[in-house]
Amino acid sequence: MGEHTDYNEGLVLPFAIAQGVTASVSARDDGLLVLRSKQMPDETVSVPVADLSPASVRGWAAYPAGVAWALRSEGVAVPGALIEIDSDLPVGAGVSSSAALECAVALGLSSLAGLSMTRRALAAVARQAENEFVGAPTGIIDQHASLLCEAGHAMLLDCATRSITQVPFRPSAAGVIALIIDTGVTHALVSGDYARRRAECEEAARQLGVPFLGQTLTVAETSRLADPVLRRRARHVISDSARARAIATALTSGTAPGSTDPDTTAIATTTVAAWQDIYRYIGVLLTEAHASLRDDFEVSWAEADVTVDTVLTAGAFGARMVGGGFGGSVLALVPASRAAEVRAAVSAAFAQRGWTPPQFLDAVPSAAARRLV
Repeated sequence: MGEHTDYNEGLVLPFAIAQGVTASVSARDDGLLVLRSKQMPDETVSVPVADLSPASVRGWAAYPAGVAWALRSEGVAVPGALIEIDSDLPVGAGVSSSAALECAVALGLSSLAGLSMTRRALAAVARQAENEFVGAPTGIIDQHASLLCEAGHAMLLDCATRSITQVPFRPSAAGVIALIIDTGVTHALVSGDYARRRAECEEAARQLGVPFLGQTLTVAETSRLADPVLRRRARHVISDSARARAIATALTSGTAPGSTDPDTTAIATTTVAAWQDIYRYIGVLLTEAHASLRDDFEVSWAEADVTVDTVLTAGAFGARMVGGGFGGSVLALVPASRAAEVRAAVSAAFAQRGWTPPQFLDAVPSAAARRLV
């Protein structure tokens, strides 16, 4: 939860998944950065490390090259290196494949250079690579999630203070599956639409007299904005930040608002039935978030809207688009007993419309990036 709230200094609540990007990094003595990907077997990109500058490398290779450039801009003596990439993440599906790539490379290159940079510092390097080298004006959520999430938890990140709270998140304890549905519509955050939304948020904050929309405003205060577009943008940011806090509170306390189960006073004693109530509540907030992204922030797309409607009809607790928008995936909370029906219903809805068949991925809250060998 918390979409487009990070660059507005609000709250975000991401979790890492088991799938990701692997970067095998080895030193070269010729000063070249050589980039290969198993997903692009016919393409090898080679560039002198000393010649790296923003926009000097394009396409998928810009992300690892940008990390090398960002490290150098921080004074790190990045050596020549061979970086071989592999991934089991869908590209452009709104599941942060670019951040996963950046963070894997950042860990590898910093280790190769003999550095002991903190994960927060590496997250900043990865974000700098994406913002300044690639040219995507993203916030901090993806890189922080890739480097700082813990298994079995979501991470409540205050983007104003950078404070982090690990929140227990184990859907399986409630017999629930966090299902990612790749709609097959790819997105590109370097496009003008994402930057336009960010600029609109900045203008809304300026008109409201605050540096960021963040957490200091209420939804009611957005009525002071005369422009209905800016009013909608601000309303989404403020309400989505509040939803992130509400979900974190429910997961931490082991209670859903309005619950009367006497066993829901603490997470240690929460029953399976009470967890079901909590995930139903979270599902409602997910669906509210999707409506907000669709109507107020206007970043959804037809396949996502159909997916959300379809999974709700088929028995999901709730669902919303994930990622920056304009393509990508939907996250649904689905009772395990309804998972087969939900998958079948979405596949049938896509087939009926002649769309590319969707892909499904069970999302298990997992550990962040780590060195394998």
